[in-house]
Amino acid sequence: MQQGLDITLFGMGIVFTFLLVLVICTTVMSRLITRFFPEAEPVVAPAANTAAGAAGDERLKKIIKAAIEQHRNKRR
Repeated sequence: MQQGLDITLFGMGIVFTFLLVLVICTTVMSRLITRFFPEAEPVVAPAANTAAGAAGDERLKKIIKAAIEQHRNKRR
């Protein structure tokens, strides 16, 4: 009985130690990667034509409004 308990505790200790080393290694590697290879900042493309964009937005608003009205009229 005592031998089984000893083997069980020894095995659990080995697994715990392995998992602890795995977590430490993963943390260290993650910090090294983020330190030496930082993520590039996303490049924001400038708006080509704001007047056309505003006209497109107004047209889109009208289309959405008409679709909502059509949907509401169907339900009645």
